[in-house]
Amino acid sequence: MLASPIFNGNADIGMEEIGLRWLLGQAVSLVALALCLVGFASKRDDKLFVLLLFANVAFAAQFALFESWVAAGISALIVLRIALVRRFPRHRRLMIMMLLATLAVALLTWSGPRDIPALAAGLLGTWGMFMLSGIAMRAALALAALCWVISNLLAGSIGGTLAESMIFVTNVVTIFRLRRDARLRYIHG
Repeated sequence: MLASPIFNGNADIGMEEIGLRWLLGQAVSLVALALCLVGFASKRDDKLFVLLLFANVAFAAQFALFESWVAAGISALIVLRIALVRRFPRHRRLMIMMLLATLAVALLTWSGPRDIPALAAGLLGTWGMFMLSGIAMRAALALAALCWVISNLLAGSIGGTLAESMIFVTNVVTIFRLRRDARLRYIHG
C-alpha cells in the first residue's frame, strides 16, 4: 500500500490533509505574489532584492507544501543567493558556487523531467542577479519567471502560477518604464 495520506486506511482524513496542504500552499503563494509585485514594480534594485528574499521564503514553503522538492530546494537556495548578490554583486566565483549549489540541490531532490523548469529558473536567475543589473537583469528574471510558471503548473499551484505570470508581466512593464526614463534623461540632458 502507498504511504500517501490518501491510502492510509482513512480516506476522509487523507483528503482533509491534502486539502489543507493545498489551501496553505495557495495562501503562501499569494503572500509571495504580493511581495514580488511590489519588488518588481520598483525601479530600485536594492528594494527588489529585499522583497524577493522574503518572497522566495514563501515560494520555498509553497513548493514544499506541494511536495515539489527540487523547486522548494532551489527557492530556499535563492534566499541565500539574493543575500549574497546584494553584498557581492558581479562576483564570478560566488556565482559559480551558487550555480553548483543549485545543480547539487536538483541532483539530490530530482524526481524527473518535471523538475527541469525549476532548475532552469534557478540557473538563469543566478546568472542574471550576479552578472546583470537594471533592464538586462529584469529580462533574465522575466525568462526565469516563465520557467517558474511552468514549474508551478506542474506542481499544481494555481496561486504560484498566477504569481509568476504576474511577475513576468510586471517585469516587462518595469523594463518599459526604465527604458522610458532613460530616453527622457537623454532627451532632457
